[in-house]
Amino acid sequence: MNSVERVHTALKRKQPDRVPVIEFVVDEKVAKAAVPGCRDVADCMDQLDMDNVGCGAYFETVQRNADGSFIDEWGITYLPSEEAVAHPLRGPIVTMDDARTYTPPDPDAKHRLGKLPELVERYKGKRAICFHHRAAFMWSAYLMGLDNILLNLLAEPELVTLVMDKVLKCNMQIVRRAIRAGAEIIVLGDDYAGNHGPMMSPALFRQFILPRLKQMVDLIHDEGAFCIKHSDGDLYPLLEMIVSAGPDGINPVEPQAGMELKRVKQLVGHKVCITGNIDCAHLLPHGTVDEVRAAVRQAIADAAPDGGYILTSSNSIHSSCKPENFIAMIQACKEFGKYPLQLEQLNEGTCVGSCYSQK
Repeated sequence: MNSVERVHTALKRKQPDRVPVIEFVVDEKVAKAAVPGCRDVADCMDQLDMDNVGCGAYFETVQRNADGSFIDEWGITYLPSEEAVAHPLRGPIVTMDDARTYTPPDPDAKHRLGKLPELVERYKGKRAICFHHRAAFMWSAYLMGLDNILLNLLAEPELVTLVMDKVLKCNMQIVRRAIRAGAEIIVLGDDYAGNHGPMMSPALFRQFILPRLKQMVDLIHDEGAFCIKHSDGDLYPLLEMIVSAGPDGINPVEPQAGMELKRVKQLVGHKVCITGNIDCAHLLPHGTVDEVRAAVRQAIADAAPDGGYILTSSNSIHSSCKPENFIAMIQACKEFGKYPLQLEQLNEGTCVGSCYSQK
């Protein structure tokens, strides 16, 4: 199999020739340290023989402020960051009047798909093409402020509904364009939880978030692409509902939030491909190559039997991850993830709990 066939097979919950290894975000500095001389992150991933490349939508900066912050096309003010995602400070929507007059960015703007056309031209048919975007929740939270949107789920639900519907309409058109431009996998990055549980009750999730998530997943499938639903945090109280929306994959099964690959595989692996969950909070930044290899080995033992598993980090390859650990994760997946799996050999190398203990 080539990378495209391998990833597609796993997302269909079947068994490819080996466990695919993919990432959605790789820090440019890590990429260039891992593959000196690479032209960009996608070239790094290609040279490391990963199974995907990808990018997200592009929103231009429309204003730079004296304090160093900037405002993008959504009207959201951000604090610049060394990481791939800047920190949102405040949004333009406070009142119902703000929501009524607010207009999202033009989804059909020429620049909106970012690097996607270039990636399709370079890698279509060779690497699975991912496009990471969102459905309704996180940009609505940025527009209103996370605390405010959560409070208004109860205090002013009409306001939240209006904002999320505007956001969803814009994002659905962006995703539609991305798929028609060649994206094969849409990764929906709305986060719903922290390390101690969901941000909202299951009842509120079912009322406000789930229907809009399902609309986006249905659109993705209608356009002929796969969907991987990403959310950090402890998703156990929401897991069945998220899976009921119909995504093909769930990501990243975050170990720092108590999410366990083996348990998630047992709970929903018959309905969705499991993708994750090599610890990028401690292991990839601070662990050794041997510890990374042990973690990969355990992940494959826990989630790869019978297929339907894709190996990724537990969020992203951010700037603190060691390049040698990033490479070790990829190489170990290729070494231990060949089907048919050697389960006795894999289980001999597994460890109880985390394979990395903080020193």
